[in-house]
Amino acid sequence: MSSLWLLAAAVAALLALSAFFSGSETSMTAASRARIHRLAQQGDARARIVEALLAMPERLIGAILLGNNLVNILASALTTSLFIAIFGPGGVLWATLIMTALVLVFGEVLPKTYAILNPERFALFVARPIRVVVTLFAPVVMVVERLVRATLGLFGADTRDAGNVLSFHEELRGAIDLHHDRGQVVRRDRDMLGGVLDLPELSVGDVMVHRTKMKSIDIARPPHDILRYVLDGGFTRYPVWEGSPDDIIGILHARDLLAALTGSGGDIGAIDIRQLLGDPWFVPDSTPLSDQLTAFLRRKQHFALVVDEYGELQGLVTLEDIMEEIVGDIADEHDRENFVVRRDGNAYIVDGAMPVRDLNRLYDWRLPEDEATTIAGLVIHEARMIPERGQTFTFHGFRFEVLGKVRHRITRLRITPLNRAPQPPAPEN
Repeated sequence: MSSLWLLAAAVAALLALSAFFSGSETSMTAASRARIHRLAQQGDARARIVEALLAMPERLIGAILLGNNLVNILASALTTSLFIAIFGPGGVLWATLIMTALVLVFGEVLPKTYAILNPERFALFVARPIRVVVTLFAPVVMVVERLVRATLGLFGADTRDAGNVLSFHEELRGAIDLHHDRGQVVRRDRDMLGGVLDLPELSVGDVMVHRTKMKSIDIARPPHDILRYVLDGGFTRYPVWEGSPDDIIGILHARDLLAALTGSGGDIGAIDIRQLLGDPWFVPDSTPLSDQLTAFLRRKQHFALVVDEYGELQGLVTLEDIMEEIVGDIADEHDRENFVVRRDGNAYIVDGAMPVRDLNRLYDWRLPEDEATTIAGLVIHEARMIPERGQTFTFHGFRFEVLGKVRHRITRLRITPLNRAPQPPAPEN
């Protein structure tokens, strides 16, 4: 009788070990590596162990599965012996039924449920014993790894570069979108975080002020006209050209002009504008925004002129333009009102020069951003022609009607989302 009790106690101990291995497997795979890394940086020794274990996932999972299978098989064998001793040959059936229930509830579902709800806590709790298990089973696991790779190789599977198919940025973007869908991240925060991730993918040409909208100054104009132009323009820096608007000879800063005006006792005619000009800084339109942001910070400048591959002037870009890609429009008392107007319930009147990216961020749309920078450019790209006023096109789930056109440029559009409920102008989440 005492031997039967010993067998029962051994089965119970093996079930506890099965729960330990099952919970460890779930917690190690579900634990946030970012949280574990932060705890390790703060000096948590157990977090450092978890980081080291997660750095060798094949060996970690192999050791845990090996241990789990060993204790489950041994528990089943002992249970079968126990029930045969009690019920005879029919004990095999009872052992199968009861052991299946015990392993399912106490060896799998219960520990894995707790581990998935508390992955970091459980992973830290089992860190030291799991390290021992991994070290102990390392020789066997290495043999198993080679056998598995050889077997997969027979079917043409390449395990040498096995890894996450998603890039680091895609993982972060997916996590941000997931938490936004769950209501844990408001839309503004999602857009800001997404804007940071988008910087390497966007180029200066995507955010620059086009040359047709640049406010520039002809050096040949009288100084008092230049002063009036600067005061009326509301900007701090102006490209200055000579002969042709494409021939930029310098950058005039409003502060330098006002300081010179004060120094001359208010006599604007006594000021030599050429002496106030700073050197222009030209950057390629293909420069990634992340690189341009770094260059702005390194050079301690906020303003650059953009040229194409032939050296032709395309526009200008400022530090504010890049920051707006992260935080959205930065408006001040000199900025004009937004040119997007809500009208007719579900229709929008849009300036043709508005960037597609801004529309997507403002109304949470999914218009393609890689085909064209502006909404007018997207319409021309999809229509494969330069539309006439009054023409209507439907693509990407929207209806586009051309309302205004100047020569070959679309100036205004009416955009109507199809099969969508009316949206508020700027929802927070």
